Amino acid sequence: MPEIPNMKMEKNPMPSQDAKVRAHNFDEVALGYDEATALDEAKRCLNCVNMPCAHGCPVRIRIPEFISKIKALDFEGAYQVIADSSSLPAVCGRVCPQESQCEAKCVRGIKGEPVGIGRLERFVADWHLAHSTEHTTCAEPNGMKVAVIGSGPSGLTCAGDLAKKGYKVTIFEALHRAGGVLVYGIPEFRLPKAIVDKEVENLKNMGVDIETNVVIGKTITIDELFDDGYDAVFIGSGAGLPRFMGIPGESFNGVYSANEFLTRSNLMKSYVDCPVTPIMKGGKVAVVGGGNVAMDAARTALRLGAEKVYIIYRRSMEELPARHEEVEHAMEEGIEFKLLNNPVEILGYRNENDKRDPRNGFVTGIKCIKMELGEPDENGRRRPVELAGSEFEIAVDTVIMSIGTSPNPLIKQTTEGLDTNSHGGIIVEEATGKTSRDGVYAGGDAVTGAATVISAMGAGKVGAQAIHEYLSLKVKK
Repeated sequence: MPEIPNMKMEKNPMPSQDAKVRAHNFDEVALGYDEATALDEAKRCLNCVNMPCAHGCPVRIRIPEFISKIKALDFEGAYQVIADSSSLPAVCGRVCPQESQCEAKCVRGIKGEPVGIGRLERFVADWHLAHSTEHTTCAEPNGMKVAVIGSGPSGLTCAGDLAKKGYKVTIFEALHRAGGVLVYGIPEFRLPKAIVDKEVENLKNMGVDIETNVVIGKTITIDELFDDGYDAVFIGSGAGLPRFMGIPGESFNGVYSANEFLTRSNLMKSYVDCPVTPIMKGGKVAVVGGGNVAMDAARTALRLGAEKVYIIYRRSMEELPARHEEVEHAMEEGIEFKLLNNPVEILGYRNENDKRDPRNGFVTGIKCIKMELGEPDENGRRRPVELAGSEFEIAVDTVIMSIGTSPNPLIKQTTEGLDTNSHGGIIVEEATGKTSRDGVYAGGDAVTGAATVISAMGAGKVGAQAIHEYLSLKVKK
């Protein structure tokens, strides 16, 4: 007898910490499904023959297949299906924007809520990490070496896919810990660092070497990597160069880029008692921007002891680019949204004892101007327009600018013949990730600018396959 699907219209809710409690700790907010809940949610899947959900996944996970394994209580089998396409299942199950990708294509979403694909992926990955005793082994070596620059999602994915094909892969990471944006950019309460460490350890078990504290372009150049015997290079160095607005007062003490603020908290542990690298304690905080990074910075500031946190965004709630879930969590935790407002000046006072240094001042507030939405811009979003004479001030002690990042120019500046665009992104062939340099491929934020973890992973898979085809052809010649 065929299985009768669960036709419940809503997905099973995700258990989470109480908002009043979690706003003061760095423990993971979402607690995950238990086995009974995962099974109930899996039964909502209709197992569509044409798999529209899989077509919405940048790494093409065979979604109905892994969900069918859950229905059969074969949780390890479900993990193996996911792992065949994704090197970071536990990460993606937590931070991937499934609502705009796989779940957006789910047939169940037409008349109700889609299947909770991301929540099921997290359940399967966590079950594997808790129960599996098998150790990943190295593939048979093929005698060729590939260098991967950056240990973020695109670099880790590329390295994993190449290691499975027998390549000797070395990842070069500029910071002292592997994981890229997964460890310095995403807070502990959204993505525990122990999860990232386990995924990195899995790659090491596959034979991938990771060298930290290596800045490509300073410690060693791409040309020198080839001189050292590497047959190809993949650049997955991300987009770590913060952008600022260019308004008065941005050089004051107490003004941070979201990149610096989150790196100090996540990687350098500013949240511990008596931190070596403190950020701020108490006071009022304004976060400028409306993306996921802005939500992360605002919620981190709250956990670091801010008495009040504002999100300042120049468009309305409908245009807010952050995930709905993150916005909801921020509101539940008491963060105030100042929408249709834009900063025009950061207010502060100078240190009268040192008038020679214009940076020697401290934040006292932020001046904003009210906005209204006009005609759509080139991206289809209604353009915000200033309302003359509507300026107002908010008293704050810290300002965090979260308006985007660009690729660091160092690799371009030290690599002959590597073409980049006006935003500093490396120019590649879309289908392969091939750059203007022979044997050099790139993907993720180093190409696109700041984007999602899963899109970077997709680029890593494309780059790995293209490198494999390139080096296979080279051997035949």
